[in-house]
Amino acid sequence: MGKIRKHQPVKLIIGFIFQKKSVLNKVKGILEKEFGKIDFESQILAFTHTSYYEPEFGKDLKRKFIGFKYLIQPQILPKIKIITNSIEDKLSSRGLRLINIDPGYLDMAKLVLASTKDYIHRIYLGKGIYAEITFFYQNKSFTPREWTYPDYRSTDYIAIFNHIRDIYAEQIKDGARPRL
Repeated sequence: MGKIRKHQPVKLIIGFIFQKKSVLNKVKGILEKEFGKIDFESQILAFTHTSYYEPEFGKDLKRKFIGFKYLIQPQILPKIKIITNSIEDKLSSRGLRLINIDPGYLDMAKLVLASTKDYIHRIYLGKGIYAEITFFYQNKSFTPREWTYPDYRSTDYIAIFNHIRDIYAEQIKDGARPRL
């Protein structure tokens, strides 16, 4: 029988899909008040892998990822997803969101994303929130799963998450403790 151990803290990451940079900046400010200092920001990328969000957000969509300095315990991911959904709702205009906020976390072995949608590869966490392992780490890089969204399969995204993993590895090496 294995011994029950406390899980190592993980790195909170959030992805955004948006059209207007002003909305992104407002959301980043709200998230910093909620979760602490941002220690990583990707460049803004064109979001061209699907037109799924265009009816709600319009065309010329962009994508950005951030990571937070303070580590978290993985079991609070449902609470974080509920908070980010609430932010999306509060900033909505005429019943349409202005930004999509996707929280998740990474550790040395995987990238986990939160979702409100169930599917065969998602595990229910509670409070209406599911989790999926989007990447696993193998051969010195994150690797997509068969269900990984097309945009996450791009070399740009994989490079971003490999870089965030390097930041996280240093934090763990330095003995960082979870704040949340």
